[in-house]
Amino acid sequence: MRLLKRSLPIIVVAANLLLISFLSAAQKHYKVPIMQKEWSRDYRPFRIAGNLYYVGTYDLACYLITTPQGHILINTGLAASAPMIRKHVETLGFRFSDIKILLATHAHYDHVGAMAQIKKMTGAKLMVNEKEAAVLADGGNSDYAMGGKGRLFEPVKADRLLHGHDTINLGGMQIIALCHPGHTKGATSFLFDVTDQNRTYRVLIANMPSVIVPKLSGVTGYPGIIKDYAYTIDALKELKFDIWLSSHASQFDLHAKHRPGDGYHPEVFMDRAGYDAKIADLQKDYLKNIEND
Repeated sequence: MRLLKRSLPIIVVAANLLLISFLSAAQKHYKVPIMQKEWSRDYRPFRIAGNLYYVGTYDLACYLITTPQGHILINTGLAASAPMIRKHVETLGFRFSDIKILLATHAHYDHVGAMAQIKKMTGAKLMVNEKEAAVLADGGNSDYAMGGKGRLFEPVKADRLLHGHDTINLGGMQIIALCHPGHTKGATSFLFDVTDQNRTYRVLIANMPSVIVPKLSGVTGYPGIIKDYAYTIDALKELKFDIWLSSHASQFDLHAKHRPGDGYHPEVFMDRAGYDAKIADLQKDYLKNIEND
């Protein structure tokens, strides 16, 4: 008993040190090149169409696709966004632990920052394009535009590597993964159907090919980048859909189409003209970037 009493303070100190160490690791902050307040600002989750829901922040779009066999989460936002996304999922009446599959439009810290954490929290399988896997595994350090200065987010290992036009299946959902490289080497758009009591909607979650470097011709870590941008812009023009969404709420004018508290109105996201105009603007930016090369 005396030995136990003498040992107790040591045990308590050791336990406290272990807890501090764990918390420090869990709360580690990564230095990122850009941060915008809209990326972490809360936004009320809502039903977009059928079994598709918006669960992201004010500008960083995250999507929940629900099925009887579990759910699919596309994108996670920043590293600090995990509790917010969980709250949004539960606010909508779904269990966070029922998320079975994690997807990403591309491996930048503002879209996959919380991927490792949510993967641990849910036990979900991460499925990404084969060319994004290495960037996810090294925490963004090998990204051609923002890498080279250390990790930008917690590294996470993919469970399945996707290729062009691979299909993700769960609970009756069939999601086609479209490789649209340029913004990143394995940037991905997703095409699928959702249904409500009135009709079926073909949904496109488009990874928009915005140019993020001063001169594409100067990118040494991605030799085929100019060709990939051209391919993606042409490919996006040809897609057929009813509803389109994207990685950033601002890209598809979410806040002009939906305000917190609005009812269920899938039709506001049926905006082919807005999509075509956005692609045209991005093509102009791309052509301006490569002129005189």
